[in-house]
Amino acid sequence: MSMVDVTAKPEVYREAKAKGTIKLKPETIKLIKDGKIEKGDPFEVAKVAGILAAKNTSSLIPLCHPLPLTGVDVNLQIVGGSKVEVETTVKTRAQTGVEMEALAAAATALLTVWDMTKQYEKDSQGQYPSTSIQDLHVVSKMKEK
Repeated sequence: MSMVDVTAKPEVYREAKAKGTIKLKPETIKLIKDGKIEKGDPFEVAKVAGILAAKNTSSLIPLCHPLPLTGVDVNLQIVGGSKVEVETTVKTRAQTGVEMEALAAAATALLTVWDMTKQYEKDSQGQYPSTSIQDLHVVSKMKEK
């Protein structure tokens, strides 16, 4: 096992986008819209969490290269009446791509939304029957030559 050797590769501009959603109860979505989540604004906290995750991806994924990120954007929006969608964009000028950083940012942002809203998602047995993270994927990746 080894980390891929990228020594001979040139540093070029690279960008990756990732998306995912979290399904929540419509009542929880309304609380988010109305600014009534007890812990605070889940979107603002999720943005910061996503940025931190992108910056620390190589600490989370053992064979992932540490990269000098030049930009991280995390955007969240309510979709329909029961989902929050996150889209992340990560940029660098490096020898390898930033797909893992974009995915880590999206996953962490979604987990943060879950953490900030979980008290409203429980059923009478303390379970989360409606809550699920879905469709986490890389939307695009590019590199300039």
